[in-house]
Amino acid sequence: MADTAQLVKRSRYAVAAVFCVHGSVTGSFATRVPWIQEHSGLSAGELGLALAFPAIGAALMMPLAARISHRFGTRTALRALLALWTLSLILPSFTPGLLTLCAALLVYGGTSGMADVAMNALGVEVEHRLQKSIMSGLHGMWSLGALIGSAVGTVAAHADVSAQVHHIIAAIVLTVLGAVVCQFVLNIHPEEDEEPPARFALPPRSALLIGAVGFCAVFAEGASLDWSAVYLRDVLASSPGVAAGATTGFALTMAIARLTGDAIVNRFGAVRTVRWSGLIAVIGGVLVVLAPNAVAAMAGFGLIGIGVAVVVPLAFVAAARSGSNASHAIAGVATITYASGLVAPSIIGGIAQASNLTVSFIVVTVLTVALAVFAPVLRTRARVDV
Repeated sequence: MADTAQLVKRSRYAVAAVFCVHGSVTGSFATRVPWIQEHSGLSAGELGLALAFPAIGAALMMPLAARISHRFGTRTALRALLALWTLSLILPSFTPGLLTLCAALLVYGGTSGMADVAMNALGVEVEHRLQKSIMSGLHGMWSLGALIGSAVGTVAAHADVSAQVHHIIAAIVLTVLGAVVCQFVLNIHPEEDEEPPARFALPPRSALLIGAVGFCAVFAEGASLDWSAVYLRDVLASSPGVAAGATTGFALTMAIARLTGDAIVNRFGAVRTVRWSGLIAVIGGVLVVLAPNAVAAMAGFGLIGIGVAVVVPLAFVAAARSGSNASHAIAGVATITYASGLVAPSIIGGIAQASNLTVSFIVVTVLTVALAVFAPVLRTRARVDV
């Protein structure tokens, strides 16, 4: 395929649509976690255990994504991996108990991780060819997709539609959309003598603190996305429809903050942006913990969403500037941050089982403090438009 400006521009929009589809699966699942928990007859601790399995699946399967792209080309690999991810949405709602849910979420996490690696790698390549940053906007499109998925899930929950019916329909629609948009991404094949990529990339020492900041942000994001609906239901006795609305509100603020974040970063810089974002997230966490009603809690989750939204894209930029091998540093930081989002829900469930969900979100609030304190580690060596 000729690498013309028009093709690269078209691929940019196609990759953005892929991010949106990927996020829609996450939002569709998150809003129905209470239904799945009740259907499977799980306690908070058992649900937390089950929610650890996406992290296990991703850790096992993410290293395969680069090799699949290397062998089949970026377009074929992304099309196949995205389809596996969208179709895996069907599995969790059909599980009758803990063991089967763990198995379903193992597949769910594995396919999510592979598709995530493939689309981010392609996004980085498109960004390189455009010679300007697009990653923040791509992550904003992921959040927009999560918003769309969670909004549909909220309507389905309010209408008392089973998660099984909801997820079958969503999976079919998203699989078709994914297949269509993948036709327009860059189709990159390696050179004949190019070695397959490494199976795993640990972050260099220069990127460890950056990864730690990203870890805190994504932990708060994962905890809020998967547990906000359960929090409103169990702590504040909200109806299923209102509880699911908390997830939608969180996804909405994340999407808005990421889609508008570029202008804010360009105006105030990465460090000041993350410092103030961290403070906003702390206020949101305190509001969730002290919330007397559903409205206050939903506002708190929204503020957490605003506070953590731009941290990961800025962490990737800082990682690229932190060492001699930008790809190595970004891959390592991505491994840390994405693992955080996958393990956060299970840790929150474990804490809730030992105490309660309010204590769980006290922990989340403490982690958001780190965003404000350690914001200077995201300072880049040169101006970057992100």
